[in-house]
Amino acid sequence: MNRNFTGSLLQTILLTLAYCHTAVAEEQFKDIEIKSIKAADGVYMLTGKGGNLGLSVGDDGVFLIDDQFAPLTGKIQAAIARLSDKPVRFVLNTHWHPDHTGGNENLGAIGATLIAHDNVRTRLSVDNFIEMFQMDAPAMPKTGLPVITFNEAVTFHINNDDIRAWHVEHAHTDGDAIVHFRQANVIHTGDTYFAGMYPFIDTGSGGSADGCIRAIDQVLEIANEKTVIIPGHGPISNRQELMAYRDMLKTISERIKARLRKGASLEQIQADGVTADFDAAYGDGFIKSEKFVEMLYQDLNR
Repeated sequence: MNRNFTGSLLQTILLTLAYCHTAVAEEQFKDIEIKSIKAADGVYMLTGKGGNLGLSVGDDGVFLIDDQFAPLTGKIQAAIARLSDKPVRFVLNTHWHPDHTGGNENLGAIGATLIAHDNVRTRLSVDNFIEMFQMDAPAMPKTGLPVITFNEAVTFHINNDDIRAWHVEHAHTDGDAIVHFRQANVIHTGDTYFAGMYPFIDTGSGGSADGCIRAIDQVLEIANEKTVIIPGHGPISNRQELMAYRDMLKTISERIKARLRKGASLEQIQADGVTADFDAAYGDGFIKSEKFVEMLYQDLNR
């Protein structure tokens, strides 16, 4: 599995937020290549630095899911241009984090319509703080704010598909959206799913492990063995891999809950090796097992 773009994600986020409009940021991204992977006819996953992008192209225009970091906008546009000569009409943010919304301002300025859950606009409108990384996230300029927001769900009828986005509560954050390309049989999970690695769950932004499990269960209900799943991070995936990921998250959460009921401390739980049988499959991402247990402990102990 290629995890190069996730292994240095924290460093990238920190540098980008600190120097988002300087030559330093441009230097950080100069060697990044935006790659496209076909998920279905007219539907692609784009990778670069940060969250995976979803893309629908066709006669009606370009529908884009997330937009990574601002210095990558030109490269993303070039990658899209290799697949379509149409402009980007819609950009849907799966949540507020900078590696998924950093290009909003650039794309909004050239006429793309930005869409997200209500809570995404609320969070992007003000300064934020990501507790796990001890990182400030400045408010988004007006041009980069979603102009259309939804509370529960919204459907786009575009490019011979019905693309439905719906809100999943208190999952990765409090504003996550899952996106289902119904005819293409493709689902973009946003950061409710980190394929092949332990996830970051932003409890400071309303996220929770139990909410992530519920979100994944919703995806599993509508996915079949032929469904292509685009995760927020990691390689393109499928229902079987998503189910294994759900089982991992649920099993480790239940192990921690059982120890919490007995009054165990974080150090004791970490020493118990509650992730040991999953580390080979999920422990090589940017969240290591010890930090993952700490994150779940803090979430489940609230």
